[in-house]
Amino acid sequence: MHALDYFNARLEATISPMDYVKAKQMSPEKYFLIDVRNGPTHVRSVTIKDANVIPEQELQSRLNEIPQDKEIIVYCWDVWCNTAAKVAKFLLEHGYKVKELTGGIAAWKEMNFPVTNSDQGNNIPDNCGC
Repeated sequence: MHALDYFNARLEATISPMDYVKAKQMSPEKYFLIDVRNGPTHVRSVTIKDANVIPEQELQSRLNEIPQDKEIIVYCWDVWCNTAAKVAKFLLEHGYKVKELTGGIAAWKEMNFPVTNSDQGNNIPDNCGC
């Protein structure tokens, strides 16, 4: 793979927090944001504002909650976590249009973009799965 092919593929498969905020402002109904993080509930209590919380461990049983007609944006913890990449691959295999939010919630919070406290997912095992 040539460098140009790599960067084209990377840009097609990811979206930065800044680009997502801009795109969402221009076309708010186009996107469906999913927090796919696993792990202890107490560390998952903060989510990106308006994100749908569907942990990777519940994805298969909750697939019906994800709209086929929107662009799906998935995120996990940080650049070191590959849970969002696993979810993106799974959703792509099931016919969804998907991008991974680069940097996960860590990058989002670093840019001081809006977050909310969430008490969803209280029954998720404490196993991260990254």
